[in-house]
Amino acid sequence: MDNGNHSNGAEPARIWKARNFIHEHFGEELSLGQVAQAANMSRNYFSEKFKEAIGETFVRYVARARFERAAALLAQADLRVSEIAFAVGFQSLSQFNRTFKRFAGKSPREFRAAKRHRNGNGNGSEP
Repeated sequence: MDNGNHSNGAEPARIWKARNFIHEHFGEELSLGQVAQAANMSRNYFSEKFKEAIGETFVRYVARARFERAAALLAQADLRVSEIAFAVGFQSLSQFNRTFKRFAGKSPREFRAAKRHRNGNGNGSEP
């Protein structure tokens, strides 16, 4: 039975369930309350336990999950930046650009150009 403690290094089951829910739904609008409910926890308790178990806040974790998926799409897909932003759950292009730059240190377009240059695929037309 999971008592919420993770002194043995194991992630509490309810936090694991919440992280799975986030990754299954990160392309949608996600609220702390919605994820807490999916984990069968109160908002405040969930927020506290999530940060304790994961080491970052719920909001930062969701932003990072969205960023990581967007970075993969920018490197692999020929979608417009705005299409990627909305596909991974950002509500606005400006929010996406700010978040992406915070995590990557460069804009999504700069990131894509650097990835393609590094992979020898400068024009994006190669398979």
